[in-house]
Amino acid sequence: MPLTRRDLCSMIPATLLPAILPLEASAQQDGAMPSAMYPFDKLPVQTTNDAQYREVLKGKLATGESLEVHETTLPPGAAPHPPHRHVHSEMWLIREGTVELNVNGAIYHLGPGSVGFVHSNDLHGIKNTGAAAATYFVVEIGPGVEA
Repeated sequence: MPLTRRDLCSMIPATLLPAILPLEASAQQDGAMPSAMYPFDKLPVQTTNDAQYREVLKGKLATGESLEVHETTLPPGAAPHPPHRHVHSEMWLIREGTVELNVNGAIYHLGPGSVGFVHSNDLHGIKNTGAAAATYFVVEIGPGVEA
């Protein structure tokens, strides 16, 4: 039995279905992180060196980049590690306290509400220079962030 134009036209919506899947289903198919919420009081606290941290999320975005977010609390005078370099970019969102960011030898002092950003492969380090604990979120994005 030959197909009519009407038969062919009725098949078009079915052929377009993969292009209009809900975003969450699409994200799950390509391995990207789905939309999610992370209540602060549900994030377990871990300790390393002098720092306390909470892992928030880690994975791949739908556009292919790796993403990692965590929150760190440093006591006065502490640094989580010596200055270092890596291929991914990094951003700090300062929540409480005062920190010193060293980026390629330039020193920046940041307080609550401030944001610091370091480009791929720039030498950088962070230290609490205040009299109280400093708390900040770290956002790492790009290659080298293990998902």
